[in-house]
Amino acid sequence: MASCPLFLLVPRPPPPLVGADGCPISAGRAHLPTSCRPHPGRRHGYPFRCDSSSSSPAPRERPPRPRQQRQQRPGGRGDAVDPVGFLSKLGVSDRAFAQFLRDRHKALKDRRWELCSRFIDLKEASSGFELLGMHRHRQHRIDFMEWAPGARYCSLVGDFNQWSPTENCAREGYLGHDDFGYWFIILEDKLREGQEQDEYFFQEYNYVDDYDKGDNGVDAEEIMRRMKEEYWEPEEIRSRKSQLEMVVKLYEQMFGPNGPQTEEELGEIPDAQTRYNEFKASQKADSSSTLPSYDIIDNGQPFDIFNVVTDRASFEKFQAKKPPLAYWVEMRKGRIAWLEKYVPMISHKDKYRVYFNTPDGALERIPAWATYVLPDAEGKQSYAVHWEPPPEEIYKWIFGRPKVKSSLRIYECHVGISGSEQKVSSFQEFTSKVLPHIKKAGYNAVQLIGVVEHKDYSSIGYKVTNYFAVSSRFGTPDDFKKLVDEAHGLGLVVLLDIVHSYASADELVGLSLYDGSNDCYFHSGKRGHHKYWGTRMFKYDDVDVLHFLLSNLNWWVTEYRIDGFQFHSLSSMLYTHNGFSTFTGAMEEYCNQYVDKDALIYLILANEMLHQLHPDIITIAEDATFYPGLCEPTTQGGLGFDYWVNLSVPEMWLWHLENVPEREWSMNKIIKVLVSSNQNMLSYVENHNQSISGRKSFAEIIFNSGKCSVGSVDDDLIRASSLLKIIKLITFATSGGAYLNFMGNEFAHPERVEFPMPSNDYSFQFANRQWELLDKGFHKHVFNFDKDVMSLDENERIISRGSPNILHCDDTSMVISFTRGPFLFVFNFNPEVSHQSYHVGVEEAGEYQLIFNTDETKYGGCGTLKSTKYMRRTSDKRADGCRNSLELALPSRSAQVYKLVRILRI
Repeated sequence: MASCPLFLLVPRPPPPLVGADGCPISAGRAHLPTSCRPHPGRRHGYPFRCDSSSSSPAPRERPPRPRQQRQQRPGGRGDAVDPVGFLSKLGVSDRAFAQFLRDRHKALKDRRWELCSRFIDLKEASSGFELLGMHRHRQHRIDFMEWAPGARYCSLVGDFNQWSPTENCAREGYLGHDDFGYWFIILEDKLREGQEQDEYFFQEYNYVDDYDKGDNGVDAEEIMRRMKEEYWEPEEIRSRKSQLEMVVKLYEQMFGPNGPQTEEELGEIPDAQTRYNEFKASQKADSSSTLPSYDIIDNGQPFDIFNVVTDRASFEKFQAKKPPLAYWVEMRKGRIAWLEKYVPMISHKDKYRVYFNTPDGALERIPAWATYVLPDAEGKQSYAVHWEPPPEEIYKWIFGRPKVKSSLRIYECHVGISGSEQKVSSFQEFTSKVLPHIKKAGYNAVQLIGVVEHKDYSSIGYKVTNYFAVSSRFGTPDDFKKLVDEAHGLGLVVLLDIVHSYASADELVGLSLYDGSNDCYFHSGKRGHHKYWGTRMFKYDDVDVLHFLLSNLNWWVTEYRIDGFQFHSLSSMLYTHNGFSTFTGAMEEYCNQYVDKDALIYLILANEMLHQLHPDIITIAEDATFYPGLCEPTTQGGLGFDYWVNLSVPEMWLWHLENVPEREWSMNKIIKVLVSSNQNMLSYVENHNQSISGRKSFAEIIFNSGKCSVGSVDDDLIRASSLLKIIKLITFATSGGAYLNFMGNEFAHPERVEFPMPSNDYSFQFANRQWELLDKGFHKHVFNFDKDVMSLDENERIISRGSPNILHCDDTSMVISFTRGPFLFVFNFNPEVSHQSYHVGVEEAGEYQLIFNTDETKYGGCGTLKSTKYMRRTSDKRADGCRNSLELALPSRSAQVYKLVRILRI
C-alpha cells in the first residue's frame, strides 16, 4: 500500500458543541482558505504555484451507482481486499489463474507505490495536464513543460519568435531540465514601450476575467498591517528580528553560559506528558484569553494520529477567519492593467512546435500535451495552436451533468459522417441537427468515436496522434464544449470512445520516436508494434507513460465534462499477440506468457482513478476475448469496469444472416450467445464495425436490392423488415443494462460506411448518412419501431431489471419466450409458419396485457392481432415446466411483449 505524507491528511472535525438545552450550537459557515498547493512541477524540482481560483465550490452529492458497486480506495482503512475474490462468485477454481491474480496484485501494489513515490496519489498522477503543456502563469508569463528524456536540448519555435530554435529554450537558470526527462521553458510577456517593471517581483495578474479587483492601489505594507489587525489575535503574533530567534534562545538555554554545565545540573529530562503539564501550568488561567486552545480532547478512544479530535470552539473560530492569502489577492491586478503594461509573448491562435536536439539530429514535434492541433497545410508539417481565448470568447457552460441512468441506451456516432452532404461534418452541424434527433429517438446517451485528433481520416479516428486535442477537422475546442453542453441540456450522457490500447505510428505528428528514441512512450523492438495494424504499443510499465495516460482520461472529464469512456480494443493491449490468436475459453489463455500484466494493472489504476475522482463516471470494456473479471470490483481481483461489450452478439447475427438459411436457425444457439453472461452486459445488433470499409450493413443484407426496392412497401419488404425488428428487439431485451445502436441503423440505413481512402479515390459517397429517408417507406416504420422500443425501456425500465428467465426455446417451432420481471417476451422466428394457438408457460398466474407488438401496421407489419387479443389470461395447463400457461397467436416473424397487470391467487 502506498503511504501518504501526514501533512496531506485532513484531521477529522471535532464533535459539535452541545448547549445546556441539549441542542447543538451552530456556528457560521467557515470561510475556507483559497486552495494553494504545491506546483505539480515540484515533483520534478520546480517552484510552487497556487491555484488561480480563490475558492472552489463543494462537489454536489450524487446518488450511488445503481448497477456497479462504488469503487473503494485501494488499501484504505477498512477495505476488504481479496485478489481472487471474484473467482468464488463466478465458480472458477483454476489454481494457475488464481496464482496469476495474486502475483498481479503484488505487482499492482508495487506499481501504485512507484506512482505515489513520484506523484503522492492517483489524483496527482492523473493531473499532469495542470502542469505539462502550455499554461499561463499569474506572474505575466507562460510556462511550458514537456517530457522528452531522450533529448539533449529543448526549445519552442513558432510565430511568436520567428521559428527560432535558440530564442526560447530551457536554460540552466530557469530549472530547465530534471533527472526524469522533463523540460521547463518560461515565456515572459514583453514590457510595452514606456512602461516600467512592476514594483513587486511577486505581482500577479488576473487574465481570465475583467474584474480588476486588485487595481485599488493597495501596497504590501498596507496588506501586512491589515493582516496583523484583522487576522492574527493580539497574543498570537509578535515581531521577531530573525527567523532563528527561537532557535538561538533554546541554544543559549542549553549550551550558553547560564546553561547546565554538568550532568547533575542538567538533571533528568522529564517525559512529554510532564513537560506538557508544566507548559499548561505556566499559561494564564484566563478564560477571556484570545489564544486558541491546543488541548487534545480525551474521548476515551485509542489515540489515532489520522483522526485527531481538537477543541471545537477553537476549530470553529479558526475556520471562520478569512485566510491570509485572501489579503494578497487584493494586490492582484486585472486583465486591463496587464494588457496596458505587457504584450503577450504568445497570443491566442499562435502556431508553435517543440524543437529537440537529439543524438540523431534536430527534430520538430507537435507537443504531446497540445490541446489544439491543425493538420498539414500545403504539404507542410502540422503544428500546435496556442488556445487562450479572451474572456468574452471563452465558452461558458450552461447545463449541469445529467443524472446517471440506471440503463443506458447508447447512440454511437461519428461526427464527420453525421451529415447528409458528401463532406466532413462539423461539431456545430452535429449539435444543431443530430443531437435533437437522438433525443427524439429515445436514447439517453451518445457515444462519440473519432473525436480525439488523428492524422489519417480513413482510420475512423482510431490511429490517434494527439491525445489531448479534439479533431480540428470538426471544429475548435469550444465547439466541442458546446456539443457536450447541449447534449447535457437534452439529458444525454456523453461517452467517448478512447483508444489507449495503441497509438498512431506517425513520426511527424504523433508520439512515435517523439524524442528521437524508440522507447519514449512505446516498447522497443517487435513488442512496440502491432502485428497487423501498423500502430505502436504503449509501455504500460513506465511511470511517466502511466502519468500521461491517466492524465489524459482525467483531462477529458475535467476539461470537456465527458461522462464516461468506452475503452477500445482491449485485446490489443492485454496480449503480446494483440488478440490475434485462437481462444478456446480455457483459463490458461488468460494467465500464460502472452498476457501483458502491466496493461491489466494500468486498466485497474484507470478505473480506480476515474471512480475515485468522478463517482458517476461510466467505463465500458470492449474486449473480444472476454477477459475474466472485467466488471468485478478491483478490490476483489477484477478490473473495475461498469459494463462489458458482448462482441459475440453482432458476429452471431452476421454469421446467421450470411451463412445459414433462415429456416435452419437454431434458437438454442441464439439464446446461448444472448444470455450466456447477462450481468453488466452491453449488447448491440451492429455498430460501426458491421458496416464499415468493405462490409455490408444488416439492412443491405436483409433488404437485398434484387429482392425488394428501397422506399417501397410491398410484401417482401414487410417480411424482410419484420426479421430486422425481431433481431433488434430480442437483442435489446436480453442486454444487461446497456444497449447500443450505430447512427442511422435506427431507421435501417441502406448503405455501408466507407471513409475516403486511396482505394475509392478519396470519395465521400458513403461517408455520410441519408437522413432524408427518415420519413420514407419502411425506413419510417423501422424508426417508429426503434423509437417505441426505447420509449418502452424509458417507461418500464426493461433492461435494468434482473437477468432474463428463459422459459421456452424450441428449434422446431422457432419460438422463444422468456420473462424479465413482470414482462413476458415471445418471439416467433419462423419465416413461414404462424401459430394461432401456441401455449407458452409462465410462472405467475394472472392477466397479461399486450404492450408491444412488432406486427402492428405503424411498424410496417400486417396487423394480424386484433384488439380483442390484447389481454390474455392464464390457464392451469402446464407448459415449459410451469404450472400456468398462456395461449397466444404468433404471426410469423413477429414478437410480442406482455405485462402482468393482475395476479391471480389460487
